[in-house]
Amino acid sequence: MAEGLTARRAVLALLGGVLEKGLSLAEQGDAPLAGLSPGDKARAQRLASAVLRQAEPIDRMLGAHMHKEPPLAALNILRLAVTELAEGGAAHGVVNSAVELARRDRETQGLAGMINAVLRKFVPPVVVAGPVQRMPGWLRSAVVARFGKVAVGRMEEVQAGTPPVDLTLKAGILAETIPGAEVLPTGSLRLAAGGQVSALPGFVEGAFWVQDAAAALAVRMLGDVSGLAVLDMCAAPGGKTLQLADGGAEVVALDISGPRLARLRENLARTGLKAKVVTADALQWEPEAKFDAVLLDAPCSATGTIRRHPDLPFLRQASDIPGLVELQARLLDRALGFLKPGGRLVYCTCSLLQDEGEAQVASALARHEGLVMLRPEIAGIEPAWMGERGLRLRPDCWAERGGMDGFYMACLQVPG
Repeated sequence: MAEGLTARRAVLALLGGVLEKGLSLAEQGDAPLAGLSPGDKARAQRLASAVLRQAEPIDRMLGAHMHKEPPLAALNILRLAVTELAEGGAAHGVVNSAVELARRDRETQGLAGMINAVLRKFVPPVVVAGPVQRMPGWLRSAVVARFGKVAVGRMEEVQAGTPPVDLTLKAGILAETIPGAEVLPTGSLRLAAGGQVSALPGFVEGAFWVQDAAAALAVRMLGDVSGLAVLDMCAAPGGKTLQLADGGAEVVALDISGPRLARLRENLARTGLKAKVVTADALQWEPEAKFDAVLLDAPCSATGTIRRHPDLPFLRQASDIPGLVELQARLLDRALGFLKPGGRLVYCTCSLLQDEGEAQVASALARHEGLVMLRPEIAGIEPAWMGERGLRLRPDCWAERGGMDGFYMACLQVPG
């Protein structure tokens, strides 16, 4: 098979999994990447994300050279080829590979000539121009109503770019250990996109873990956790568990997914940090004793993480939200019941939707007599991010630095 064709077929398999089967890139695992070298695996994953991140503007460019939209399998070949051309791929090799991919698939072999003709119209340098990809209509309307069109446009600009990599350093590790890293105002380290994290100095020794700068603020909402008994509820994949353990807490990490907790156990072993890991349904599980603090990163629409998960807009639907909101409320009530008198709870979701954030906490405050919202001070954040209704982070926060995931966070305290 021609050089690079196997990796390109893997990209098409990943795209088909998302766009035809409704599977996230993560849910597909390594099956579409079987047989690839580590370098080709990384390339295939990167290209699949790039295609999903800019499918809308690429489709506009393709539409100028086609009378009608081709079947999805052929369209994905064209999208991949334009993405490669925009990244500086040699036109001859990219076009020939696209044609060969079409010929080798029964579904697209009759369209190889069309694919060749369309791609020959793209003369390097190819630039994906015009308006960036927009959020799905159901999401965009809700977010525009909350933040306005200008702010949503800024978010979409951030989501259109490849996100940087954020790291959380273990206590006592100096930022200078990681060459080329930018120290963000909140203390997270930021690296330009690309490169192999496991090859960085200090990775094997457990000096850091990957964690978006926004996600890293949830533990900071709890303040000093040294010596406290803390439950990390819905803990996987475990970045917050590592933070809590590193801060001196006695941590119980609870999650319903055994496979996702496997990654947490690996990171605990790599970093030398300690936590009790429990696989159970939080709605059924009973602790041996109550906790000083609970961190609930509740299951949600994840609409704040599109910059890192460009497959999400093709998978989520408005009809998903009511069920998630109901589950969040049940988990929140459950979490409050796990607290000692005077205990603190941080509730957070990586969602841009009020129903999963501000409205959820407002309802909890109305349901639970004596429950109050605290307003923690967090060094490094912009004052406007923390309001009377909690900490609201958006993808366009620090847009000039590459943005951050969208989150809502609130710190609640039960009566003493």
